Formats: sequence, structure tokens, C-alpha cells
Amino acid sequence: MELVFSIETIIMLAGIAFMAGFIDAIAGGGGLITIPALLLAQMPPVLALATNKFQASFGGFAAATTMVRKGKANLSDMKVSIVMCFVGSVVGTVAVLISPPQFLTVIIPCVIAIICVYFLLAPAQSSAEQKPRVSSSTWHFFCVPGLGFYDGYLGPGAGMFYTLCQVTLQGKNLLMATGGAKVLNFTSNIASLIVFIFSGKVVWIVGGAMAVGQIFGGYLGAHTAIKGGHRVIRPIIVIICLAMLGQYVVENWAVMLEWFAAVLQ
Repeated sequence: MELVFSIETIIMLAGIAFMAGFIDAIAGGGGLITIPALLLAQMPPVLALATNKFQASFGGFAAATTMVRKGKANLSDMKVSIVMCFVGSVVGTVAVLISPPQFLTVIIPCVIAIICVYFLLAPAQSSAEQKPRVSSSTWHFFCVPGLGFYDGYLGPGAGMFYTLCQVTLQGKNLLMATGGAKVLNFTSNIASLIVFIFSGKVVWIVGGAMAVGQIFGGYLGAHTAIKGGHRVIRPIIVIICLAMLGQYVVENWAVMLEWFAAVLQ
């Protein structure tokens, strides 16, 4: 399938990627904006997920390296988590490649809407360290691969989940959890991207333009997060996300109804 995008559309998507990279570095949730934007640009679901991984990897790299340099993530302590996250993401990406296209057309907006509402309503996390609620082996071999699988399969809100789970399950303070989340999120993005590249699903011209926006947004957002900018933008993310999803549903209601009718038969 040959896809053609206007210069205006590509510039708009690059601007959205900048905003998403900034948001993702602070609190996660950038994919709640970029995936609906790609779908609204008439990109098929699998190509949208693949192109989103490509552009998100650049913002993730900028955010993760900033956190490591600032001492907010320790790579030596995360070796096992990084490997298991990589494996989980590869499995999740393979699963999405074999999923029926109509199923993805329906499930992606449904999952994004649910995550979006949760993103808005989730309680603020403690900034103090707490006692871990799970053992290291449970975290490394069950929790992390599960999070990696989700990020490889769909991904919206994965950065938020990485942070949330490190705070609630590992007892990390919010800033260190955010730093670790950026490393894991980058890992699962790269693992997923490798699979998508070999399957030929990345739309390079769109992904490249969005990658530029992600790099600047992720760098600026990571510095904002380190300075304490956590109490921002959740309502804005939700409003933008739901508006784009509403437009997507309007444009694809016939396909969605057809899929639901087939399931109910």
C-alpha cells in the first residue's frame, strides 16, 4: 500500500510529536496523542502503531539519556528488567502483527479511551520511597515482561504504567520511578520498532518528521520533570485525545459496526 501525505499533514504531525515528547517525558501518555493523530491522518492501524514506535523511540532516547546523566536511573541495577522488558515487547509486537486489521480498528480507540480516562483520574503518587510490595524476581520476571508486552502490542499510556508500577510495587520515589520508566519505555519501544522494521510497517517520511519533534520535546520535558513539573497537562491530554478519538470513530463507524456485528453472530 502506497501512502501519500501532504507537507501540511507532516508538519502538523511533527508538531504533535513535539508536544507528545514533552508530555511523555514528564508523566507519560504521549501515545494518547500521537496514535489518534496518525489514525486521523488515514494511516492503517498497524502502520500507525509502527510509525508511532519509530518516532517515540527518539523522544524516549532523549528522555532516558537525560535521566541517566542526571542520576535518576541506574542502568546497572536495571539490567534484568531491561532484558525482560525487551522480550515482552517483542512478543507483544508479534502478537499485534498477527491480529486482524478490523480488530485493531476497533480495539485501539477503545483501549486509548479507557487509558485516557484512567490517566485523568489516577491519584497522585507519593514522592517518598516506600517499602516494596513485590519481590525483585516477581518484578523482573512477571511485572516487567507484562508491561513490555502491553507496550509492544498497543502502548498508549505505557510510560505512565511503568512509573506507576515502580512507585506502587517497588516503592520508588516518584522522580526515580520516572527515570526508570524512561529507560524501560525506551527499551520496549526499540524492541517493538525492530520487529516493525523487519516487517516493513514503518512509514519513514512521517516517522522521520515526528522523530525531530520528539527529540526536542523529550529533551525539554525531561528537564521539566527533573525540576518538578509533574502537576501539568493531564486534562489537556484527555481533552485532545478524546476529541481526536471522537473524530476517528465518526470516520470509521461503519467498519466498527461491521466488526461488532460479526462478533455477535
